[in-house]
Amino acid sequence: MTALTRRRALLGALALPVTAATARADSWPSHPLRVIVPFAAGAGVLDIMARLVSAPLGERLGQQIVVDNKPGAGGNVGAAAAAQAAPDGYTLLVANTAMVVSPFLYAHPGFDPLTDFAPISMLNAAPLMLLVHPSLPVHSVTEFIAYAKANPGKLYYGSGGIGSTPFLAVELLKAQAGFDAVHVPYKGGAPALADLMAGQVQFMIENVPGTLPFVKDGKLRALAITSTTRSALVPDLPTMQEAGVKNYEMIGWNGLFAPKATPAEILARIGSELRTVLAGPEIKQQMAKLGADPGGDSPEHFAAFVKAESDRWGKIIRDKGIKPE
Repeated sequence: MTALTRRRALLGALALPVTAATARADSWPSHPLRVIVPFAAGAGVLDIMARLVSAPLGERLGQQIVVDNKPGAGGNVGAAAAAQAAPDGYTLLVANTAMVVSPFLYAHPGFDPLTDFAPISMLNAAPLMLLVHPSLPVHSVTEFIAYAKANPGKLYYGSGGIGSTPFLAVELLKAQAGFDAVHVPYKGGAPALADLMAGQVQFMIENVPGTLPFVKDGKLRALAITSTTRSALVPDLPTMQEAGVKNYEMIGWNGLFAPKATPAEILARIGSELRTVLAGPEIKQQMAKLGADPGGDSPEHFAAFVKAESDRWGKIIRDKGIKPE
């Protein structure tokens, strides 16, 4: 073999992986995709958003997207399944803060949120709401904090479990306002909300659309919104910062991920089609009813956001010594 022949052979060999990857991207998708939701069907905004986006995204991709609920271990079962799936563009994951904080709560969650996934885009962001049982003698955040400080360890709050967004929202409030309260974990936000209305726990922080009807019926009292701007669903309700808790901000978010080694061309196609879906008037209207703002940011921006969330909550969890119950 001459030197020229060897050189051509080498260049041809080097081009093979690129050609194969391009061929895969060109023929993708050839069959239905699945998006893993690491919680039970109907269990909160995460599942709602996955279903809301999957149908129109599937239409744009030319294949059905099947929602695959894989609950268990605080979301770890589903996230681990996604991390271990073939990186061929046919398995996606919808996840939120619970996935990001898992390494700080579990010794072996089965995945690393920062290295095992390729962030595609945020799907939505929405504030939460501080709620108290009407029997609690408080009508503002200032009164609530004063009451909590005067009764250390006597207030109980519910959440869908350690690591959930509502749980972290309360822990952040406790840390910044300087009071203590006892956490009561539930298997989901619905039973926690039921016990709040029954007076078994005294307060919680939860999503706005799922709790607002009970506020309007007088079964719960709302004190503040956790975002830095007011919610269109409850425009008269102040933000935590307006109510006196400096620098407090907590946003519930959901995002779309893929296994880390998914081909760049496929990730780019999914991201492009997803941003088109999220910019559509129908999705915007449906999200507005849920008090949410649509996402659609770039993979780079979303990856930086996820890293910032990991740094933020990792510090709080370590500083407070939070462990799974």
